[in-house]
Amino acid sequence: MDLKQLEAFVHVAELGSFTRAANTMDTNQPALSRLVRHLEVELRHTLLERNGRGVTLTQAGQRMLAHAKGILQQVQRASQDLDELHGVLGGHFGIGITPSFAKVATNELVRGFRTSFPGATISVAQGLSTYLIEWLMMGRIDAAVLYDTFDTPLIDKRTIFTEELFLIGPHTGDDTSAVANVKHEEAAPSPLTAIPLREITRYPLVIPGRMHAIRRMVEAAAAEQGVRLRIELEVDAVTSILDLVSEGIGYAVLSLNATAGDALKRRFQVTRITEPTLLSRLAIATSSKHPLSQLAIQAIAMLESKVLPLYGNAA
Repeated sequence: MDLKQLEAFVHVAELGSFTRAANTMDTNQPALSRLVRHLEVELRHTLLERNGRGVTLTQAGQRMLAHAKGILQQVQRASQDLDELHGVLGGHFGIGITPSFAKVATNELVRGFRTSFPGATISVAQGLSTYLIEWLMMGRIDAAVLYDTFDTPLIDKRTIFTEELFLIGPHTGDDTSAVANVKHEEAAPSPLTAIPLREITRYPLVIPGRMHAIRRMVEAAAAEQGVRLRIELEVDAVTSILDLVSEGIGYAVLSLNATAGDALKRRFQVTRITEPTLLSRLAIATSSKHPLSQLAIQAIAMLESKVLPLYGNAA
């Protein structure tokens, strides 16, 4: 197994075609096909299913693709680390972010990085916190901004922002219990109603799937209270959740930051959850298996100083 074989396999797998991959890599299709075939022989697994319209990954190919990307990124990271011996702060920085953070911070993240590190490149991957953890473990990304809901071996996490979760319902027309899309300080006056977590079972919930950090946190807290959530629908996208809540389909458990980002500027009934209060914790995560380059260390510092305040101001 060599790097050329891995590069050929990754390009073909991601582009779904030997022809497109050959054009991208500035080589010819037979040469690319030989590299992938030699890799399959060495691994003793078929990685790609060939068909008239291109290729698809086999089950073995899906697993190998994640490993191959991680290996190639580790090689790139090693080269970058050696370049830094000569005072060159170049190379590549890969970061993963959650959809809610991406909505607020992606543009400033990219802009700030390119200004601070003109000789380097950046890639921004978006995904649920569970997937970001996996990508860190594989070495596909250098760092992640994710929701910290459970302990993960070999992953170092540092909380950078904490926000309260509320029960979000359709606007009832009663302004003493309905809260507009405003900042947390303005949206939590004394008239805001509250219920203990154990009573949340009275409300049909529109909540993300089990892979979502908020779902895991809410279910864990409910289990500690000995109650079971009443799940009406599972929907991952916050925008869709708010649509369904606005239509009266059910209630959501979200931060006020989620309603503040509603493009339609709708009003929702907001109820504080107590006993216990539910808090989501945004964290910066890195893998203890993969040492950070100097570029990654400085890029994370730039993220904390210039980008994170944007998210805090939006909350």
